Amino acid sequence: MALDAALAYLHFFCVLSLTAVLTAEAVLLRPALIAQSGRWLARIDLAYLGVAAAALASGLSRAVWGAKGWSYYAHNPVFHAKIGLFVLIGLISVAPTLAFLRWARNFRRDPAYTVPLAELKKARRYVMIEIHLLMLLPLFGVMMARGLRF
Repeated sequence: MALDAALAYLHFFCVLSLTAVLTAEAVLLRPALIAQSGRWLARIDLAYLGVAAAALASGLSRAVWGAKGWSYYAHNPVFHAKIGLFVLIGLISVAPTLAFLRWARNFRRDPAYTVPLAELKKARRYVMIEIHLLMLLPLFGVMMARGLRF
């Protein structure tokens, strides 16, 4: 029981951290801030990758070693939808990640580099989509915990 509680806490902590990192990205993706934050976004995005990996690992650990066990989750369509949504969010994150890396490279080459407004808006739109989709993950978790299915 203590292991299940520890895994649940770790998973919740990772999901909340994921939300915090994505929110930081969204805040920094503003025209007034991008001249300073453009250099940091690639590093923050690297933190996002680490936290996402930790969230996935802690969630899968919870499914395998938690109180309900793998047999409960393996055949649960909500679990599969949750994993699919997590993968979708990860795929959506590729576009802003590539932009952040490109911007960081451009800032290193030219300290006076200015991120084009269209690129900035596009990256922010992707991050906002990620944030909104991320809010569905706890809903799927609640549904699984209560045995609800689609």
